Amino acid sequence: MVSPGEIALRDKRVFGAGLPPATGETRSVRLALILAAIAFIMLFTVLPLFVVFFEALRNGLPTYIAGILDPESLAAIRLTLLVAAIAVPANLIFGIAAAWAIAKFEFKGKSFLITLIDLPFSVSPVVAGLVYVLLFGGQSALNPWLQAHDVQIVFALPGIVLATMFVTFPFVARELIPLMQEQGTGEEEAALSLGASGFQTFWRVTLPNIKWALLYGVLLCNARAMGEFGAVAVVSGRIRGVTNTMPLQVEILYNEYAYVAAFAVASLLALLALVTLVLRTLLEWHYGDQISATNH
Repeated sequence: MVSPGEIALRDKRVFGAGLPPATGETRSVRLALILAAIAFIMLFTVLPLFVVFFEALRNGLPTYIAGILDPESLAAIRLTLLVAAIAVPANLIFGIAAAWAIAKFEFKGKSFLITLIDLPFSVSPVVAGLVYVLLFGGQSALNPWLQAHDVQIVFALPGIVLATMFVTFPFVARELIPLMQEQGTGEEEAALSLGASGFQTFWRVTLPNIKWALLYGVLLCNARAMGEFGAVAVVSGRIRGVTNTMPLQVEILYNEYAYVAAFAVASLLALLALVTLVLRTLLEWHYGDQISATNH
């Protein structure tokens, strides 16, 4: 048997001789990997952001502001904010309810429910939009009833909201489920045994324990909702000034060679992404223990 002292002495001799540990890499390899990662980030993240803001401000600030204040662009901005204001709270409620059911209870079909929550990650957004067109469009079985009651879903706000909710509903739930599973049910059971009602238990025990992970999920959900293109492009009909969201408006302006206006609207989406990234970093910095549990 080799004693721990002999192992330590051997390691000291190996490392002292400048040789790498068995599970490590040489200094040059580590440096090369770091430089490659930085170069990749600069090329595919920083450079595109620089180009967006450079092109948006190419002709000066007045032209940039004029591109944003164009009536169609303003309509796209308002619609995007409205859709996010509806979809994000709806997914917040769904995410809490789904996470509560999965983490706190045992029932048949639990694995199937988790699979359904992850479904938008594996289904193309374009396919999701097409499904809503088939369900509520002019050729669907529901169309006569919708027309009789003057309800328009496809090529209108309801269809855009439904498509956005579909592609974003996993974000809140997937942030909460691992954390709530790790926390267990002990605190809730203690509160109930002391006479608290179900609502009091949720409001005073469960919600404070998940609030930072919940905010983290809402940030991601909001960023995806405002930047969604594929599903919204299918169900919106791309009616200018009516059903165009910001990503769709950027595409239309770019295709019409209105490059400055296109990049001006795109810069707003880029700013949203940067704000989301900063807030996400701050949350991970201040509340890393809670949030990191959601990634296990």
